[in-house]
Amino acid sequence: MDTFVQLVLNGLMLGGLFAIISVGLTLIFGIIRLVNFAHGELLMVGMYLTWIGTTQLGVHPYVLAPAVVLVLFVVGLLIQRFILQPLLEARDAHVQIFATVGLSTALINLALLVFGADLYATPSSGVRDSIAIGPYRILVGQLVMFVCGIAVVAALHLFMERSYLGRAIRATAQHRAAAQLMGVDVKRIYMVTFGIGAACVGLAAVLVAPIYPASPTVGTYFVLTAFVVVVLGGMGSLHGAFIGALIIGLVDSLSGFYIAPDLKEVVIFGLFIGILLLRPTGLFGLGRGSE
Repeated sequence: MDTFVQLVLNGLMLGGLFAIISVGLTLIFGIIRLVNFAHGELLMVGMYLTWIGTTQLGVHPYVLAPAVVLVLFVVGLLIQRFILQPLLEARDAHVQIFATVGLSTALINLALLVFGADLYATPSSGVRDSIAIGPYRILVGQLVMFVCGIAVVAALHLFMERSYLGRAIRATAQHRAAAQLMGVDVKRIYMVTFGIGAACVGLAAVLVAPIYPASPTVGTYFVLTAFVVVVLGGMGSLHGAFIGALIIGLVDSLSGFYIAPDLKEVVIFGLFIGILLLRPTGLFGLGRGSE
């Protein structure tokens, strides 16, 4: 029983990380209606920035969080403005998706050119220490990820519900043409939305860098799992992404122990296929025909 409870705790902590990555992905899809295949590579960029800042400045990785989040926010703005926005009126909407695939490939190859294929471990003072909760133990870094996951989802929810910009973003998601008629600058909203999504993955990069080494392909595993989370929770649903992240974190932890560590991805993507077959809109997704 103690082993099972420990696995559940580990899964929930991992789910907090998946939540931070997934809310950025689902936000971009929910507002812009774009599946961002470069999301994992933005995580990779953030991890390299964290490694550089930590090794060159000698500061704790968490101290770099505001700077990395800001840099990724600006990068997201620039990507939307100069790569995706010119394709906004393209006859085929899939052109934007192909652009993110191309951006993903370009970033991976740029990282290979600059850093090579080596793994870069970020110094992590105290992050790998464990905290005892009765007979159970949790890594400090995992607990921080879980708390930050809750905080990010709550902050985004309040931002979307209470602020003028948040209401403008929701109006754009509901009906772009109507929002434009009401005076909403849709192109600006898209830029801010993509920036916020990139900023979320920047925060995730700072939190994950002390635990996982940076490499050109490090974002692939996390973003593929994030896609499963987004589909499970419902494309465009913030609270769905959070609940889906906790579920996938539990599946990852339990299947890795009770089935086999090498087969946990098979279980996760088997669940992904099952969701698509049985409930394509996910647990909290928009129904068919929703704008």
